[in-house]
Amino acid sequence: MYARSTTIQARLSAIDAGIAHVRDDVMPVLADITGCVGLSLLVDRQLGRCIATSAWESEEAMRASAERVRPIRDRVAEIFGGGAQVEEWEIAVLHRDHRSRQGACVRAAWVKTDPERLDAAIEAYRSQFLSEMETLEGFCSASLMVNRASGRAVSCVTYDGAESMIRNRDQAASLRADASRRSGADVIDGGEFELALAHLRVPESV
Repeated sequence: MYARSTTIQARLSAIDAGIAHVRDDVMPVLADITGCVGLSLLVDRQLGRCIATSAWESEEAMRASAERVRPIRDRVAEIFGGGAQVEEWEIAVLHRDHRSRQGACVRAAWVKTDPERLDAAIEAYRSQFLSEMETLEGFCSASLMVNRASGRAVSCVTYDGAESMIRNRDQAASLRADASRRSGADVIDGGEFELALAHLRVPESV
């Protein structure tokens, strides 16, 4: 499975309009594109960072959709009021304890490692780090997406609500630092988001 993420630095006043556009206009169009298996939207209402991620059955389907998706993405960026940064990923790991609920939140961490060490990092995430993250209050699901050419990866952990995510923040930071040290991956960015839309139909892969 593969994914394309679009990060937009939105105007704060435009966020609700952007969410409505993605929900009401973008999702139905994507649903008709061959190979698309859903969409999620993360929103940081304080900093304005919004990340829309579409999932695809194969790398070929993702690539084939590029021309059709481009004007859709440009319109989303226009409504949110910011430029779009696009990244493409392989979905290496996905684990759900349960489906996300209304009010769910996501903590994301972007890391970078030597591309030659990426397979070992994926295996460590699957065999070690997942079980540790499952102990965090409110844990709902976790995913790891990777770019094999660059060695970049992003881990997204979903929690049942903002309260549990806030309460487990220190414990999560400790786990993240330990995981970074053991895997040899450097944490290069992070954020906490509202899960504004959750319609990814990606199967479990652990």
